[in-house]
Amino acid sequence: MDSEDEISYDEVDSGNESSGDDVDFAMETEAGNPRERTNDTDDYPFEVLTTEEIVQHMVDCIKEVNTVVEIPATTTRILLNHFKWDKEKLMERYYDGDQDKLFAEARVINPFRKTPVISWSRSSVHAMTRRTSSTNGTEECGICLMLLPIHTLTGLECGHRFCSGCWGEYLTTKIMEEGVGQTIACAAHSCDILVDDANVMRLVKEPKVKLKYQHLITNSFVQCNRLLRWCSSPDCNNAIKVQYVESRPVTCKCNHTFCFNCGENWHDPAKCSYLRKWIKKCDDDSETSNWISANTKECPKCSCTIEKDGGCNHMVCKNQNCKNEFCWVCLGAWEPHGSSWYNCNRYDEDEAKVARDTQEKSRAALQRYLFYCNRYMNHLQSLKFESKLYASIKEKMEEMQQQNMSWIEVQFLKKAVDILCQCRQTLTYTYVFAFYVLKNNQTVIFEENQKDLESATECLSEYLERDITSENLTDIKQKVQDKYRYCESRRQVMLEHVYEGYEKEWWVYME
Repeated sequence: MDSEDEISYDEVDSGNESSGDDVDFAMETEAGNPRERTNDTDDYPFEVLTTEEIVQHMVDCIKEVNTVVEIPATTTRILLNHFKWDKEKLMERYYDGDQDKLFAEARVINPFRKTPVISWSRSSVHAMTRRTSSTNGTEECGICLMLLPIHTLTGLECGHRFCSGCWGEYLTTKIMEEGVGQTIACAAHSCDILVDDANVMRLVKEPKVKLKYQHLITNSFVQCNRLLRWCSSPDCNNAIKVQYVESRPVTCKCNHTFCFNCGENWHDPAKCSYLRKWIKKCDDDSETSNWISANTKECPKCSCTIEKDGGCNHMVCKNQNCKNEFCWVCLGAWEPHGSSWYNCNRYDEDEAKVARDTQEKSRAALQRYLFYCNRYMNHLQSLKFESKLYASIKEKMEEMQQQNMSWIEVQFLKKAVDILCQCRQTLTYTYVFAFYVLKNNQTVIFEENQKDLESATECLSEYLERDITSENLTDIKQKVQDKYRYCESRRQVMLEHVYEGYEKEWWVYME
């Protein structure tokens, strides 16, 4: 590879501008030692990559392709980004015989084409030729329209040339204000050729703009690579690299565990698709409209929405053009309610079976949602409180060690809190699963397992919140150990039942 194709990146971090982890990297640097952070405790291997390792991984991918395809490294990076860093897809397209189409789709100039293709209109080309030839060694910048020495103008392989000042302002605006990194197009109007890394680093002069650009490139590399995902902990700049994508838990070096497939906290036994639905349902305004449907009625005459604010069922519509008087219970006219023949109190079973009232459906749906949502939110809240238990348990462990107990002897407390938090997290997402799955014989078994785990978890939580003294230590230790072992076994039993249901298609989901 020619030296002019090399790109040096200085002070690059994970793409989080608040990060202080700055590293240096170059396109032609030698590969470092193999990373040995594979998770061997599970059958889903993954690696935790630091900022430096993310950049090195990107460089390794580019070099691997360039060992087969001898094109500039910056062009290779654009091509790989176009294929979401899938090297196999890129190589397959590259050798299918239509390279011009490949480069056009990736918005780069074919490096094997000797004559660049310029997309100026005929009149523009004529005007540029005239302005260039009519002056002595000068050329007009297509942006600021100033006549400048030819050697001061620069451009891309597409042939569009502008002065360095205009290029710098254009790129700075794209990077700093629009947050564009991977897809900065040529400054020429209607030209969609992408500006490569080498030209950006050459034309941009301010270090903070270069650093921002490198942030964007690194961030885009992780985001568009299906085998990479940023750690979802807000204060972490690491990424997780896997060999294949699956809805499985991965744990970062910051100890945060999340689902690789969707990036949410690990949500066994709920599937990613239904967790997304649940989160959207909890966040949007659909439940507000459900509340309105469940707690209000429409005037049978003018259809205005009315909320009952008193005990009397005699309603008078406040609409000045209506003033309809009706019964809140049956929505019938109020006038005949005093007559002996009017049966507002009689429930017509046949009529109810034929046509259910839409409002009652909404009320039932709202009550069902609130049932599961309240329990979901309760376990989330308890999980936050339980996380604070680590601080108090640490103090208890230190006190116990001061009372001539060894470090090994007090570790049962930390183990108990670990299992308590795992059980809380699992119970949280069992209510997402239960909300969407339709009732059948297997859901009855699931609910029994859920109830058993919930009861045991509450008992363990109660044990850990008790005051532990030297007098009751032996009794409490035995109870805590027995209970956390039971909790973990019941959690596994419940999850294995759900997994078996997935395999045997027991679960039918409501739409």
